[in-house]
Amino acid sequence: MVGSFLTKSGLVALLLVVFGPAYALNLRTAVEHAIKTNPEVLVESSQHLSRLEELGQARSGYKPSIDLNAAAGYERTDNNTTRASGDDYRSLTRKEASLTLSQMLFDGFATQSEVDRQNARVEAQRKVLESASEKLGLKAVETYIQVLLHRDLMALSSENLQAHARIYDQVELRSRSGVGRNSDLAQIKGRRASASANMLSDEVNLKDAETNFLRVVGLLPKSLEQIDPALESLPPTQDEAIQLALESHPTLMSANADVAAAMAQYKASKSAHYPRFDLEVGARYGDDLDGVEGRDDDVTAMLRMRYNLFAGGKDQARNRQTAHLVNEAKEIRNNTYRQVVESIRLSWSAYDVTQKQLVYQQEHVVASEKARDAYAKQFNLGKRSLLDLLDSENELYEAKREKTKTWYDHQFSQHRLLVGINKLKVHLGIVLPETNDDGDELHKAYSGVADKSAILEEVAPLRSVLQEPVSLQ
Repeated sequence: MVGSFLTKSGLVALLLVVFGPAYALNLRTAVEHAIKTNPEVLVESSQHLSRLEELGQARSGYKPSIDLNAAAGYERTDNNTTRASGDDYRSLTRKEASLTLSQMLFDGFATQSEVDRQNARVEAQRKVLESASEKLGLKAVETYIQVLLHRDLMALSSENLQAHARIYDQVELRSRSGVGRNSDLAQIKGRRASASANMLSDEVNLKDAETNFLRVVGLLPKSLEQIDPALESLPPTQDEAIQLALESHPTLMSANADVAAAMAQYKASKSAHYPRFDLEVGARYGDDLDGVEGRDDDVTAMLRMRYNLFAGGKDQARNRQTAHLVNEAKEIRNNTYRQVVESIRLSWSAYDVTQKQLVYQQEHVVASEKARDAYAKQFNLGKRSLLDLLDSENELYEAKREKTKTWYDHQFSQHRLLVGINKLKVHLGIVLPETNDDGDELHKAYSGVADKSAILEEVAPLRSVLQEPVSLQ
């Protein structure tokens, strides 16, 4: 009876824990794959490449500009020249072409300021990309941990179900012998049904965790290796963690770069107060121009100055606008500073409290296990009620679950701290790719596994068993 019942209910959880494919996936591989293939990072990577091209556009202001113009068409001319020759007007086929080279010599530091601004924007986006990769890496760590957690919880549910099945057999045997009470049999049936429902709930949670893993990482979590502690990569104190974060947090560095970009934009706005000087060298070819038949060519080399004397107050308003933008960027930076400090303090608190909780929860598990064993012996001797035994089993089950959850919370808090000090990729040995990969090819690869399930693949021989109803008789 016990064997048939566990085959349909508990064996699924056991196989999920002990059975897997030949090649296990470790945390480093999962995080690296997520960072290099997830659209959230690839979007920022494309934006970074786009800003590099904007920097190239800004630098072009230092280089000469060459323009070629050519035209041919009808021209009707009525001027002093045509009238002096006895014609009221003259119709000719006008032909002209020109080649002009312009080299900026001085533009009020506009080009220099724009190059500085674009350099700052490139740096800001590079830090955004770095931040996005760290955050996405933390998401991958979280989904990795969640799969491991729910697999362990499902194993505990299976263990709990086996314990209730053994007690059920004992109570049923007593009932058939006329020693036990029908109320005890009804009670253990209810507890066993509850244990079965708990395991089914854990199975659903595991499937949800698998789905989240696939969305973030882009791979199926078939067989995952356990996580190595990250204690060696963590600072010893909260104050040191905050200091490291303020020195290297990419979001804060990006905000600082935004301030630099705003300052450069402010300097560029002052260029309108200066004259502009350009060297212009040109050659022009003309034929039948302005009513005069024949060639009309010239070659020029000019130093040209352009200076706007009045623009209706637009330039002054532009100065004030960019000054306000500088203040805005600074306040965003200041707010980011506060958020970074807050994040580190919260992460450290979670890391510290889970570390302390584990000590007491381990004591709880050990004490609950001893109490359960003692209650089982006393129940067999008739000195404990069935309710006492079942309650002790449930307390042990809950103690193990809470300890398991806290253990994984502690692992996640360690990696959350690593992200706060910008050390997750360094800890895992991951190098950010210089350019983005082919997004279409990555999407095709993802589509190939989007409709698959690690759970179903791992327990394929039991699919027919899973479809059968579980009997509680």
